[in-house]
Amino acid sequence: MARRRYELRDREWAIIEPLLPNKPRGVARGIWANIPNRSNRKKRFGFSPWLYKQRHRVERFFNQIKQFRGIATRYDKCPENDLAAIKLVCVRLWCAN
Repeated sequence: MARRRYELRDREWAIIEPLLPNKPRGVARGIWANIPNRSNRKKRFGFSPWLYKQRHRVERFFNQIKQFRGIATRYDKCPENDLAAIKLVCVRLWCAN
């Protein structure tokens, strides 16, 4: 069973604390959010409509791939078979469009 912070000794907490994410995950890697500003926002931040559209296309693509059961559940343990299945699904999606 996991112990809570107040149950840990200072020495134990000193070991565990550096392992915990103390910053938002994207900040450490230099990733910035690309979310459109609301119309009533006074202070605007950077937004790229082109980048927003491209990320949305990638998310839709992965969602379409996950609709295929064999890809979503990863029945194949061999990476070559997984890659071949993903390629077949991509060809099928490309032909359907």
